[in-house]
Amino acid sequence: MKILIAEDDFTSRVLLQKMLSPYGQCHIAEDGREALEAFRTALAQGSPFNLVCLDYLMPEMDGQEVLKEIRSAEEAQGISIADRVKIIVTTGLMDEDNAFASLHELCDAYLDKPVDRARLDEILKQFGVSGGR
Repeated sequence: MKILIAEDDFTSRVLLQKMLSPYGQCHIAEDGREALEAFRTALAQGSPFNLVCLDYLMPEMDGQEVLKEIRSAEEAQGISIADRVKIIVTTGLMDEDNAFASLHELCDAYLDKPVDRARLDEILKQFGVSGGR
């Protein structure tokens, strides 16, 4: 599995990489623009990401903007909803209902920070991803 971790916080980035590396190859983006560029490049090369972990609040371009751009790029390529990349939005925001109301149809899951490994594994299992530890 090809994974993109888009996270501006070093500690969160390292933690996610450690948790996700048993599932596949992890690529790192430190801000929203870098994440979108990595996603578009992989898509254009015919080697798209299977999973994106996307921080909700990032510099340059926030997670909400990146999420909308990813879904727009997939739509432009004719990628069906069933075949699009799985996206987990991560956040340290306490008011998740308000934060994710506008993202509900665009992301596949969300995780509160600090990320709980058991919850992450549960989400991946729901996605049909096996492997891990």
